[in-house]
Amino acid sequence: MSKVYTVKEYDSFTRNKKLNMENYITLSEHIFDSLEQFVLANKSDDGTEALELMTVSSKKGIGKIISVKNYVGIIVMNDGTVIEILPKIFSHTDISNSQSKKLLLDMLKSLKDSPFKSLQSSDMQIEKLPIFEIFIHMFLKEVFTIVKRGLKCSYEAIENNETFLKGKVLFSRHIKYNHAHKEKTYIEYDEFTTNRPENKLIKATLEFLYLRSNSSKNKSDIKTLMNSFSEVKASENLKNDFEKTVIDRNLKDYTVAIHWCKVFLSGKSFTAFSGSEIATALLFPMETLFESYVASKLNKYLDKLSFSTSIQDKSYHLFDHPKKKFLIKPDIVVKNKLNKDIFVLDTKWKVLSGTKHNYGILQCDMYQMYAYQKKYLSRNVILLYPNTDKISSIENIEFEALDGALIKIRFIDLMDVKASIAKVVDELL
Repeated sequence: MSKVYTVKEYDSFTRNKKLNMENYITLSEHIFDSLEQFVLANKSDDGTEALELMTVSSKKGIGKIISVKNYVGIIVMNDGTVIEILPKIFSHTDISNSQSKKLLLDMLKSLKDSPFKSLQSSDMQIEKLPIFEIFIHMFLKEVFTIVKRGLKCSYEAIENNETFLKGKVLFSRHIKYNHAHKEKTYIEYDEFTTNRPENKLIKATLEFLYLRSNSSKNKSDIKTLMNSFSEVKASENLKNDFEKTVIDRNLKDYTVAIHWCKVFLSGKSFTAFSGSEIATALLFPMETLFESYVASKLNKYLDKLSFSTSIQDKSYHLFDHPKKKFLIKPDIVVKNKLNKDIFVLDTKWKVLSGTKHNYGILQCDMYQMYAYQKKYLSRNVILLYPNTDKISSIENIEFEALDGALIKIRFIDLMDVKASIAKVVDELL
């Protein structure tokens, strides 16, 4: 059974077997080295970190360490080792891995155009299953639905040297191969078959997951499904088959399954990652997840008859002449249909603190919010941060300028999102 390591944001890995400290996870030499190569392989050429996946450093008395940054998700290595990275909840110190895992899955469901929307946590023991196995379970569930309704077939052009006559004769090849075989004819004909790109991709994914799953239930389900794909050849050219796959109304049943194929076979999260020892890396920036999650919850809470919501709004540029330049894209723009008021909200995955200068709010973020207020003529501009025990969430932090600009700082408690969203909505009424 391969090992599963579960950590949270800002935890660290070490290969110091004698170390027994909170927030430090000891890895074997091989796994640590493979992870280090993965981190280094995903740095930009100039030495700066294009992605804040993890950092490699050394500490006195500990040795080399790899620290997790603002990305969450899973890393699956070729030997089956899985590293789970869960969100860190800054407002509570007693959050279990199970609670963090449920939160991550809920946040993933909020992502637009993703296969995570189909997740139903009620039929799985999330606290006992690694995230990777949950993802596999979700994919298999979609494939079982496809098999139940019947694999889609299409006509495939077959070229072969046969003892029967069918379709059309390829004379140049017939002469080349059958000079001494008068009993054969080289022909091309169409065959109605399940061997089409979508089914090839699904079979390739099933084979890929069978080698990497540690769940006896998932492996058993994969074996069962493979029987239904016995006449399908696994994709040998992923890029080509993905390009040939066009989901229309006739392939509606395949939509989510093909999304999962992209996730597993291409490591398609938000970024493509490299690493020779890495089978797949599904990592998501918490900044993006936090934004998507808050926007989704806010949109559900607002009365659709009174409010309209725009995500990543593209209504304005900073400059309009001689032509539009420097597009501004607030995370969330809410418009009150009744009185035409406009509210601009931006999310920031950062821990504020009462002991830091300006609470730790970046000056560039305030410039950004000031620009939003001016362009949208918004009555309410709000910066949303995760709730933290380092600052009172009931404290109303606001910055007002003499020209009328007002920027509010508010907090979202991820363990009680509904109540936090309700408070924000109250300010929009």
